[in-house]
Amino acid sequence: MNSKRIWEIDALRGFLILCVIVCHSLFFGEYMLGLYHMPACAWFIIDHGGVLFVILSGLSATLGSRSFRRGVYVFCGGMLLTLGSVLGVHLGFLDSQMVIRFGVLHLLGICMMLYPLLKKLPTGSLAALGGMLVILGWWFAGLRVQTPLLFPLGLTSPGFSSGDYFPICPHLGWFCLGIVLGRMLYPGKQTRIPGIDPQKQPWRFFTFCGRHSMVIFVLHLPVVGILMYGLSLLFK
Repeated sequence: MNSKRIWEIDALRGFLILCVIVCHSLFFGEYMLGLYHMPACAWFIIDHGGVLFVILSGLSATLGSRSFRRGVYVFCGGMLLTLGSVLGVHLGFLDSQMVIRFGVLHLLGICMMLYPLLKKLPTGSLAALGGMLVILGWWFAGLRVQTPLLFPLGLTSPGFSSGDYFPICPHLGWFCLGIVLGRMLYPGKQTRIPGIDPQKQPWRFFTFCGRHSMVIFVLHLPVVGILMYGLSLLFK
């Protein structure tokens, strides 16, 4: 990563990860406590906010280095969440449908590992590829296949479920479009908002969360899940 980070990218990523924590807290609260229903805005963030996160990751890839290495690290984080969700099912904390089979970290890890190849494409070709993958993903969403092995691509079999699901189609397309956006907005790899001091609050807090977003994402799920499970035992 560049020695001088672009603060607004970290801040936006930090804001998004905080939104995810709030939404997951509401979800676990509804699932385990049953005390309230999630508001429509929370469902909107869960359903659509992930696209913005993927686009932002594609943009960030144009500003950093060692993308393949970081991709392996992120994918391993995804596998850790998969193992944790399987353990949660066996311990009775979670329903089997909440096993994370191919979540956002799996997807971003693969995208980052592919970035060394994607960055060789001209911007126009990359935009066309991204658009085609997004359209292909929308088409895949209406299909069902008999093999259970194609779910990473977006082709699911009847009865498929995943607690967090970010298939390659369409999300690799959004990642490609994020790369295009990064080339357009940050050709010189410098901040677009120079008039704000990122060391002042609340920007400093958001940028801190953004710089450690993967660690926060991996840790918040078991912490929130265990906390809500403990509360559910108290309310029984």
